[in-house]
Amino acid sequence: GGSASQPQRETVLSVENLTKTYRMGGGLFSKQKSVDAVKGVTFTLGRGETLGIVGESGSGKSSVGRCLVRLQDPDSGRVLLGGKDMAHLKGAELRAMRRRMQMIFQDPFSSLNPREKVGRIIADGPIAYGENEKKALSRAAELMELVGLDPKSANRFPHEFSGGQRQRIGIARALALEPEIIIADEAVSALDVSIQAQVLELLGKLKKELDLSLVFITHDLRVAAQICDRVMVMQKGQVVELGTGADIFTAPKHAYTQSLIEAIPGRDRESQMMSKRA
Repeated sequence: GGSASQPQRETVLSVENLTKTYRMGGGLFSKQKSVDAVKGVTFTLGRGETLGIVGESGSGKSSVGRCLVRLQDPDSGRVLLGGKDMAHLKGAELRAMRRRMQMIFQDPFSSLNPREKVGRIIADGPIAYGENEKKALSRAAELMELVGLDPKSANRFPHEFSGGQRQRIGIARALALEPEIIIADEAVSALDVSIQAQVLELLGKLKKELDLSLVFITHDLRVAAQICDRVMVMQKGQVVELGTGADIFTAPKHAYTQSLIEAIPGRDRESQMMSKRA
């Protein structure tokens, strides 16, 4: 899809009709409620592409990400990666495929073991997959350098790093497993704007250097339009619009997308800049 100027990319990930329903509550006197978090979502991700998934809280965007990496099991649908359906793999097969798609979270601190040195945290994944410890630790130091951290600080603990640095540790940890796809879930939303820009720049640089494809999940349409090749807008578990970052920002088709854009402070100047760029 996309405009004529976009090169045809090889598809690395194909998601077909993904569905996830949560059952909530239900006791002696109350009926169990079911919430459709993801309703028949379909999209592809091209090699080297950055795809944004944008929506407000409750839109289902994070549930999509969690189903992709199998932190949650989808109820139905297919997640095709390298010809295999990730949605229904189990055991050793699932473990082998999981390496290929890694997630970076909003708050890396909550997912970093506070009692473990960061070099070891980065090396943990490969060690769990059977890599020699010494080799994994020296690779961790290289990765720290790659994400702009001093490899000498590998012996420090997570609390000794700032928020932006911890996000870099989270990125290094994800890269340690040599994935093809990185899924970033609100990866910069907890950071100051200036630090956000640095982390986004880093992700862009790593994507090129390591031939990665990126799924960028965010509530912030402005950030998505700036860094994503295509943007998929979700509302109430469904995809309401999918197009290039510039198209969605300058000529949104769906009323919900328009309302997201109208909520952005200082947007008039931005859309002029975007249309100049496009």
